[in-house]
This record gives sequence, structure tokens and C-alpha cells, in this order.
Amino acid sequence: MVKNSSDAEADSTGAGRSRLRRVFRLPARADALVIGAYVLLGVYVCANYWADINHRVSSHLPTDHSWFEWLLSHGAYSVRHLENPLFSTRQNAPDGVNMMANTSVLGISIPLAPLTMLFGPQVTYSLYLGGALAATAATSYWMLSRHLVASRAAAAVGGAFLGFAPGVIHHANGQPNFTSNFLLPIIVVRVLRLGESGRWLRNGVVLGLLVAYQIFINEEMLLLTALACAVIVLLRAAFRWSQTRAELWTFLRALGVCAGLALLIAGYPIWYQFNGPQSYRGLQGGVFHTWGEDLLAFVTFPRDSLGGIPEVEKTIGLTEQNTWLGWPLVVLAVLVAVLLWRTSLAARIASLVGVLFAVASLGRQIRIGGRLTELEGPWHPLPENLPLVEMMMPTRLSLVAVGAIGVLIALAWDEIAKARPAGAPRPAEGAGLHRRVRLLAYGAVVLALLPIVPRPLPAQHVDPPPRFITSGAWRPYVPEGRTLVPVPIPSNVHGLSTLRWSALTGHEFPIPAGYFIGPDAEGNGVFGAPSRPTSMLIYGTMDRGVAPAITEEHRRQAIEDLRFWRASVVVLGDHPAAPALRVLLAALLGPGQRVDDVWLWDVRALVG
Repeated sequence: MVKNSSDAEADSTGAGRSRLRRVFRLPARADALVIGAYVLLGVYVCANYWADINHRVSSHLPTDHSWFEWLLSHGAYSVRHLENPLFSTRQNAPDGVNMMANTSVLGISIPLAPLTMLFGPQVTYSLYLGGALAATAATSYWMLSRHLVASRAAAAVGGAFLGFAPGVIHHANGQPNFTSNFLLPIIVVRVLRLGESGRWLRNGVVLGLLVAYQIFINEEMLLLTALACAVIVLLRAAFRWSQTRAELWTFLRALGVCAGLALLIAGYPIWYQFNGPQSYRGLQGGVFHTWGEDLLAFVTFPRDSLGGIPEVEKTIGLTEQNTWLGWPLVVLAVLVAVLLWRTSLAARIASLVGVLFAVASLGRQIRIGGRLTELEGPWHPLPENLPLVEMMMPTRLSLVAVGAIGVLIALAWDEIAKARPAGAPRPAEGAGLHRRVRLLAYGAVVLALLPIVPRPLPAQHVDPPPRFITSGAWRPYVPEGRTLVPVPIPSNVHGLSTLRWSALTGHEFPIPAGYFIGPDAEGNGVFGAPSRPTSMLIYGTMDRGVAPAITEEHRRQAIEDLRFWRASVVVLGDHPAAPALRVLLAALLGPGQRVDDVWLWDVRALVG
């Protein structure tokens, strides 16, 4: 049979397109549809923010939400002024903040700096949050579809779970760094490819670049992924020792390249994190060691899902909600692990990883139903001051178990899809029964997942900064080298609104104190700046709703504090406690001035 010219041209065009697809890895139509669905789900989850983008923050963690808006502004400020992004003097003046020693997400805030400069941190925050959820689901889908399962539907379901799992959605309430897991599935794949013959250099370089980038997104999730990969590699070696032994030297060489390159890129920032200005050791005496996962949390429906209710978090939701899988999904995961144990190495490893990290997440004491029991947990033998471990929250180890369950879900769906090979003839009398069994199996997976489908994140109204701040009317009062003292003074408890003054004006003026982790007088990590007498007066007035009697010692200390902060003006905007705070400030500093929509005290003459 001889092809005509048009046939040959069509074949040539098809071959060319095939080559282009291989070269540029263009997604197939199914891939595009799946990723599009993830993007829509990300928009849906953030819907309450988009409804009023400039006046909404997380109802669950409003201060964290504002902190991440501030971080996005920090990235934009660093780019705009070409300043060192590892440190900021725009908060906690005059001491500043070590950004590497905080959750600074520089790998996100710097690339998104143009967006923040154009549209502001509120828009960037919502785009970042929804995009991070969708991107994590997409890379999880890629990992599953290209390396673990044959069914694209199985990969799509597994990817959706890994990107929008209950524990991830919980952190989406103000902590988008824990939703930014899009590099982690790729890192896992690259680790498992380190033993490929003849590619040790390339594989080591690729993994080193990924690891270095992840350091600037979320170091803690990188550590959890590294622990998970170590366990996976060891389990694979135990089950497939002959294959592992043949790859061992190549694996180690590639791992050495990875470590060397990652250290070359991120070595100085990591040194800066632990040794730079405003670095610290430990965190409030291991305060998080008691934050183990509650045993009932594994089988409880999450608050922000179709099957969850807010009341349940009043008991077992006192720590972070990192699992909250619901009992149907836990039962399904156990059933899948048992059924696939003998036939699937991936299921065997995922099951063991899930159990190991679930147990490890229980912490120093076992917690059941929101109550600490007298039963010792797996962390109990560990010293509280063990370096690195002292800053970890045991409950977050359960996020690895959640990842393992996502893999089991994809494997289960894939097994159901493979139960009927395409084109295989079946006896007519058995076809209907087989179809019903497959439909029941699919239905069991769907019913287990349906209660944990996320709802839009809860959001609350927040007032904008005063016009005095947003219009730039503050500029004549704050010369170079001086600070604007907003009242309430920002902290991890008070001053949500005034922290946003800094975030929403692009860090144009420095502020004292703030919301961050820094050193106390002994160099131990604490939340916020060490308390000063004037700060405590302000916070006490807010808590009581009435100003205390002011003495000359109070006034002397207020002047000393203002000098320490290098203050030039004190500004009080609209606030529920504003009447009492105005009385306090007038007693400390004299009568204030009403300028636009704020009360202010020009203190330059007082502090010199």
C-alpha cells in the first residue's frame, strides 16, 4: 500500500507534534482538565476572601494571615529597595527581625514581588494560597500518574487529596507556607531516581536545586520529607536488597552532589538563620513538645469540610488539626493496606510509612479527646533541649501519614480500574456482577472522601488602615531613621490592625515590636519583642478597658521606651479600646492632636 502525499504530510505533522510533546512535556488533554479542576477548587476554597478582598482575613488565624501579608510586602520591599531579604528593620525597630529564623517564605514572596507591588499583599495572598493548593495537587498528580499508577483518574483523585487534605486545609487558615508543598512530590521522585545508572551527576544536581529552593519555602516540611524519604529508601532496600545494592554507589554519589549543591546555594542563609543578628536557640523551653496529635483526631471529620462541624474543635482541636481524616477514610486506608500488602510494594511501603509517622506524631504524652493522659508517647525519652528536635511539633509528623494515605487512595482506585482490562472478553453472565462490584468499590472510595471535601475557608471582616496612613499623611512626621509607633503596638496577641498598617503600606515606615520569633535576653526564642513597660501599659489598658493611674515613673519610662524605639510620632487609630488608650496616652505624653482620622502625639521634642 502506497501512501499519497497528504497522508505522508499528516504523518510528518503528527510525528513532529509527538516530538514537540516529548521535548517540552506538553500536558495531555486529560492533564489539562485535571489541573484546571484543581485551580477551580483552589479558587473555591478562597472564595470568602475574594468576596471582599481588601477587608477579609482568616477567621481562624487572623494574626497569622496578617503576618503573611506582611511577609509578602517584605519580599516586595526587598526587591524594590535592593535590600538583604534575610533581615528586616521594618518591624521590631530598632533591633529588626531575622527573616531566615522565621517563616519568611522568601521563595514565594520574592518571585511574587511584582504582583504585590502592583495589586497589594491582600490580592497576592489569596492568589498565592489558592495557587499553592492547586500546584501541590498538580505535582502530586504528576508524581502518581507518571511513576505510580496507570489510571489518570486514580492519579487525579490521589492528587486532589494530597493537595487539599484536611490537615492542609487547616493550615490554609492563615499559614499558607504549609500549603506550599508543590516541590515535595517532585523531591520524593528525584530521591528515588538517584540510583539510576549513568545519571548520578544530573540527578544529584536536579535534586540539589529542588532542595535549595524548598529551604526558602518551608524548611520544616523539607525536614519531614527528608525523614519520609529516608524511611522509604530503607524499606525499599529491605524489600528489594539485590536491586538496591546494585544502585548503592550511584545513589550515594548523586546524594553527595545534591548535598554539596544545596549547601553551596543555601549554606550562608542557613548559617545566618542560626548565627545572624536576632537569631535564637530553641523556642520557649520546648513549648511545642506537648503538641502531639490527638488519637481521636485521626477519625474526626474536619471543621472546614462537608462533614465537619465547628463545635468539635472545642475539644480535640486545641492543637493543630493535621489529620482529621474521618473514620470512613481511616477504615478504607486500613482495608486497602491489607488487600494490597502482598501484591503492591508501593502499598506496603506507604502503609508502613503511614503507621510509623502516625505513631511518632503522638508526642510526649498520649492525648485522647482533647485530654492529656498519663500514657507516655514516643517522644517521651527524647531530651527536651535536643537541637532541632526542640523546635518541632510532634503533631506535624502526621502530615507524612496523610501523604501515605493519599498514595493508598490512588493505588486503590488504580486497582479497581485494572480489574477490567480493556477489550478483555467476559462471559455475559459474569459481566453484570463484575460491573456492580467495581461500582461498589468506586463508591466506597468516593463515600470515604466525600465528607472531607473542603468548604470555603471562613473569613472575617477587618477594617482598613486609617486614611492618615494610606494617604501618606504620616510622612512629615517620620523622618529617615525614625519610627512610627502605632497603638496598639503590634504583638502576637495584640495589634492585628496595626501590623497591617505596615503590610498594606509596603513597609514604608518602620514600627516597634511586632509579630515574629526572636531572642530574649538569654538568647532563647520567644514570640514577639521582649516586653517594655509602655507596651505592658497599653496591653493592660486594652484588656481592662480602662487606663490606670499614671505616675511620674510611668512618664519617665515611656520617654525611655520611645527613645529606644527611635520614635518620632505615636498614632492611635479607630479601635474598640481607643477611648481608654487615648486617656492613657494623654496622661503619658500630654494632649494629642486630631489629624484626619487618627489621634497622634509628635514626640520628637520629648525624645530628642
